[in-house]
Amino acid sequence: MNEKQWIHKVLKGDTSAFGYFVDTYQDMAITIAFRICGNKQDAEDIVQNAFVKAFHNLHTFRADSKFSTWFYRIVYNTAITESRGLGHSTGFVDYKIIESDSSYSDMDTMAMVEENERKAMVNEALSKMPKDEGVLLTLYYLDDNSVKDIASITGLTDVNVKVKLHRARKRFADTINLLMRHESA
Repeated sequence: MNEKQWIHKVLKGDTSAFGYFVDTYQDMAITIAFRICGNKQDAEDIVQNAFVKAFHNLHTFRADSKFSTWFYRIVYNTAITESRGLGHSTGFVDYKIIESDSSYSDMDTMAMVEENERKAMVNEALSKMPKDEGVLLTLYYLDDNSVKDIASITGLTDVNVKVKLHRARKRFADTINLLMRHESA
């Protein structure tokens, strides 16, 4: 079933069908909200509020864009609005957790450790960057959104997104290099 059919089911009264959208978009939505607010619990609350808003406003969704673009814009705006009024402590969130399985060999275990270290370094680098740049990199690289979709989500122009992505990539590379130097020292 495609997303338009899921939307149609929800609008016809099958509220449980909205679970499809929660299952599909929750992880990236939490990542986006976390990049803005810097606190995992607040990010989860923001995403919950965004899902409620999306559910109540689903009838306004125009199928001329992807549902993810429409929903991530709600998440982005909710996070910006709610983070203005809250004091936050910065925590760590891992956007994907590798499940452990007893059948892994030692080489698999080493690969998992290295992958987790890379993810930790990426998260640390993103947490040290300006929040808007972290959100852009997350949307572009972790969720594979196009520049046009990111512009729709953030309210920026396509050109502005490209410029900010370019600056964010450079800052991210500099931050990663700095972290690697500190780690090897």
